[in-house]
Amino acid sequence: MRILFVCPYIPSHIRVRAYNVLRVLVERGHDVTLAVLQPPGEPTDSLPELRQWCRNVHVVPHSRSQTLLNGARGLTQNLPLQAAYSHSAPFNQLIRKLLQIETFDVAHVEHLRGAVLADSLGDLPIVFDSVDSISLLFEKVLKDAPSLKSQLIASLDLKRTKKFEGKLTDRFPEVAVTSEADRQALIDLGSDGEHVTVVSNGVDLDYFQPLDLPRNPLRLVFTGKMSYHANIAAAQDLVEKIMPLVWAEQPDAHLQIVGKDPSAVIQMLGENPKITVTGFVPDMRPYLAEAAVAVSTVRYGVGIQNKVLEAMAMATPVVCSPQACSAISAQQGQDLLVGGSPEAIARHILSLLADAQQRTAVGTAGRRYVEQHQTWDRVAAQFEDLYQRAIVKRERLVAV
Repeated sequence: MRILFVCPYIPSHIRVRAYNVLRVLVERGHDVTLAVLQPPGEPTDSLPELRQWCRNVHVVPHSRSQTLLNGARGLTQNLPLQAAYSHSAPFNQLIRKLLQIETFDVAHVEHLRGAVLADSLGDLPIVFDSVDSISLLFEKVLKDAPSLKSQLIASLDLKRTKKFEGKLTDRFPEVAVTSEADRQALIDLGSDGEHVTVVSNGVDLDYFQPLDLPRNPLRLVFTGKMSYHANIAAAQDLVEKIMPLVWAEQPDAHLQIVGKDPSAVIQMLGENPKITVTGFVPDMRPYLAEAAVAVSTVRYGVGIQNKVLEAMAMATPVVCSPQACSAISAQQGQDLLVGGSPEAIARHILSLLADAQQRTAVGTAGRRYVEQHQTWDRVAAQFEDLYQRAIVKRERLVAV
């Protein structure tokens, strides 16, 4: 197929879903043109790679002043702020020009933030990858987020986002999300369940694979973007509620919090000599490879936790909260260990720290699980089915 891939940011190892779906679509023989809106300050490191893969890559810069104007516009037009963020006359001009000079079979549009970028696609069949239900996320933020700022933002935009997400299948012939909970949320809001499909995330099994590095038998690792409110809350829960229970029995255990842009709250956690806060690292893999246990104590969230899949792919045993693994079908107690309370999570951590054989068994089972169930090739195949459904639906409309 000839695919026009529309994205409100530059796909990269950070923007993992768009990056890997695009990569594997090309590997499967599709002809892909990428059109991206570049937010203020967005890194461009992945562009050379993207240009190798794609027929063409078109990048439209998006100024900070425009994003502010778009926010005001969203308030007056009753648009979710995330959707309004991406209004761009230059991007619309680019799309109209592309459609005049090239022919595409289908368009792939990613994320709520990219929804308005589809406005210039005309009659082209569209598959919209919502990824998550942002309404569901906002509801969880209002319930569980420790930050008043996060709660205020969620409260401000929840009603508009619910209205928009309830009509996604009116705007787009086919919609994808990463979990059944997100699918059900969109259906409850009014979207047609016949055209909302769960397409889980994968993990790059060549990139994330066990490394020949010695594991520190007393090291725990927590990974994620550490300015994100859900990760901040999870790290606080880990340090304040769980690690004291671990240290009571294993005082030499050391926790690494690894990820870019740590907030002031996270940086303060690093004042404890038993905790290291790394900030940005160029490569997450050595930290996962050298840890005895990867911990994900997500309190709230939507979609799928990539950090869990990546640790499992590295054969690092995972201990997590139920929320962190709710979107995958891994067998609890075998592929990963799940605790519903601080005490249960601490017991799992201590059990793994005390037993190298158990660490190896859980790590090996986790790797086997992602090999069998969470490949990007499988994800791309699901999108191919959605593309075909969108094309057929468009052909039927034209024939009427």
